[in-house]
Amino acid sequence: MVPMLQGESSSVTSSPLQVFSMMSLSPSLGSPYPWPREMKSEERGLYLIHLLLTCANHVAAGSLENANIALEQISQLACPDGDTMQRIAAYFTEALADRILKAWPGLHKALNSTRMILVSEEILVRKLFFEMFPFLKVAVVLTNQAIIEAMEGEKMVHVIDLNASEPAQWVALIQALSARPEGPPHLRITGIHQQKEVLDQMAHRLTEEAEKLDLPFQFNPIVSKIESLDIEKLRVKTGEALAISSVLQLHPLLASDDELQWNRSRLASRNLNGIHLQRALQVNQGSFGELLERDMVNRYSPSPDSTSSSPLSLTASVSIDSFLTSLWGLSPKLMVVTEQNSNHNGSTLMERLLESLYSYAALFDCLESTISRTSLERVKVEKMLFGEEIKNIIACEGAERKERHERLEKWIQRLDFVGFGIVPLSYYGMLQAKRLLQGYGCDGYKMKEENGCVVICWQDRPLFSISAWRCRK
Repeated sequence: MVPMLQGESSSVTSSPLQVFSMMSLSPSLGSPYPWPREMKSEERGLYLIHLLLTCANHVAAGSLENANIALEQISQLACPDGDTMQRIAAYFTEALADRILKAWPGLHKALNSTRMILVSEEILVRKLFFEMFPFLKVAVVLTNQAIIEAMEGEKMVHVIDLNASEPAQWVALIQALSARPEGPPHLRITGIHQQKEVLDQMAHRLTEEAEKLDLPFQFNPIVSKIESLDIEKLRVKTGEALAISSVLQLHPLLASDDELQWNRSRLASRNLNGIHLQRALQVNQGSFGELLERDMVNRYSPSPDSTSSSPLSLTASVSIDSFLTSLWGLSPKLMVVTEQNSNHNGSTLMERLLESLYSYAALFDCLESTISRTSLERVKVEKMLFGEEIKNIIACEGAERKERHERLEKWIQRLDFVGFGIVPLSYYGMLQAKRLLQGYGCDGYKMKEENGCVVICWQDRPLFSISAWRCRK
């Protein structure tokens, strides 16, 4: 990990946002702050938060001219290589501008027509996230320990990984199972991923490790997105003890719950108004708020010859409840779920902006406290991972909005509803996880127990949750 440069300091979650949370919000562009050039870092951070909230208010209200003024002011202060608040502001500004541009689909598509994110770059940036932060490492420790304890005495073990991208987790499990006093079980791992190359690499690495330790092993690759997964392909056999691992895979399925609602909204809008996009673009500025509210509806309104290919098809994706019910139907002995512990699924722009501002301030602050500002790896994670997530949360609506992070209590309600019951994470597992955090060289990371589950925080801000479940018959 790259050390911090002298003079760099952690700034956001412990100062501007804390101070700002005690202040009243004003939608006006007037400000009590001094001229930007005279500002200290904390003052600038407060002013940027003020401007972001002001801008979001104008975007939500449809006041394009005022939103543009706010964006211009923010752009004078924000930059992707500055302090924490400057970096965050740069990505939230981009997201708000993108939301405005979505009201003009042709313009938006033209500006993004040459934009490409390579799959290899996506995989790389997620590996960097795994290395830079302890969150997923803690999840690996707790998940593996829960599996080891649940599978004690079992002769045939089947593990389903809903996002098979990180072989290190299962290498550690193979090593632990091979050392069991009663001898190793026959282990089968089913890995699900969109990219065949990723699954091939995992199969090679795990098979190599299993052969080295003389552990009977089989890898079952499934090339698929989670939302289009065929449960039958999981091939759960009679006599197998099943465990399921889900790491940041469930929240995108919440988008399908909005799909029917957006479909109905689109139909109602077309029936009531009969307005085509060309006419909508001629409305005056006073109607811009209405246009923004309908930006997804207009963008997805199909022509008569393209109805069947509409992204809002009722059969486009599986709902979260039906997916969880399908997993319950497999009768897993254990399921471990890791998710972001944030409320980024609010129905309004302002709700999501406020919540995500706090959460991403904490994540950016983690990096500010541990990694140099000049680190290219840090910039990649901030831009290609956090920046894209922020854009999806702020700029997108309907089925297109996939980053629907929710708090642990919501997941508890949802999993309980379909028939799962909580399995308290073991004391030994939590002890291992605490040691991992303590050895990370930064005292900002904290871990707390909630109802037998674990929440990992930066300072006092909850960021990720890990929970274990079993079928309640």
